[in-house]
Amino acid sequence: MDQNTKIVAIGGGTGLSILLRGLKQVTEQITAIVNVVDDGGGSGVLREDLAMLPPGDIRNCILGLASKEPVLQELFAYRFDEGRYKNQSFGNLMIAAMVGISDNFEDAISKISDIFAVKGHVLPATNEDVHLVAKLIDGSIVQGESKIPYQVLRRQTGIDKVYLNPSEPQALHQSIDAILEADAIFIGPGSLYTSLIPNLLVKGISEAISNSKAKKIYVANLMTQPGETDHYNIADHLIGIKKHAPEIQFDYVVANNHSVSKEVRLRYEKEASKLLLISKADRQYLEENKIKLLESDFIEEKQGYVRHDVDKVMHFLKQPD
Repeated sequence: MDQNTKIVAIGGGTGLSILLRGLKQVTEQITAIVNVVDDGGGSGVLREDLAMLPPGDIRNCILGLASKEPVLQELFAYRFDEGRYKNQSFGNLMIAAMVGISDNFEDAISKISDIFAVKGHVLPATNEDVHLVAKLIDGSIVQGESKIPYQVLRRQTGIDKVYLNPSEPQALHQSIDAILEADAIFIGPGSLYTSLIPNLLVKGISEAISNSKAKKIYVANLMTQPGETDHYNIADHLIGIKKHAPEIQFDYVVANNHSVSKEVRLRYEKEASKLLLISKADRQYLEENKIKLLESDFIEEKQGYVRHDVDKVMHFLKQPD
């Protein structure tokens, strides 16, 4: 990859925003396509009160691609810690205000992106108001992105399939064009069923990925996620994507092969989350499906948490094929 590489990154949550911080070091030709099914926390409050799309994941991705001075970025990320706005972020409120003076959500994000001198483009997966619904293995139906992991744990079951309500909302034409023109398409890291797959269920997205000549790259999560991917290995994540978007064929999987400190491992185990490392079954699945494995020490520990070391990931990806 170099400065002329056209990249599309698809996902949501903090995982995608961290990846974007690395990608912008390589090229400014980046399009981030971000899920809009979040209905919890501050985003959920604004979604319900103002009938707008949830801004949280969009906000994180704008920060990931921003090039303005740190104080402005710090202000955008600031979260109130008391009063009626407790746990609400200033960035969410700023996006909500911009929506109020713009033609639509997409236009508002474009204006915010200009303010923060975003390197590339941040686009919602759809402009339509959609909700995530899950069918669990025990047959029960759960509506609402924030409710799904809770119900999985409460019922001691797993996720069979997710879908959108209303089904097949239309993707933005800018997203489709970016996917078809891309040199590389990244999916992940991020919550499998509540951040990644919802994007692929938007009408036109999966088909465009399949038709694109770009290299398709899955960036594997570092940890399993309670209530979502308990007991999953990396192949299980890929199988989950294949179940919802069978037309997508990955060329590469980026996966960490390094352990974490005992202190961090025990901390995550208390939350029923385990480190995802390449297994023998994973290697066999990748070989059978002709997917190339890019593995290395991609992990960074910070304040008791783990995340991708994007500098290491980018250095690895810039190497000759």
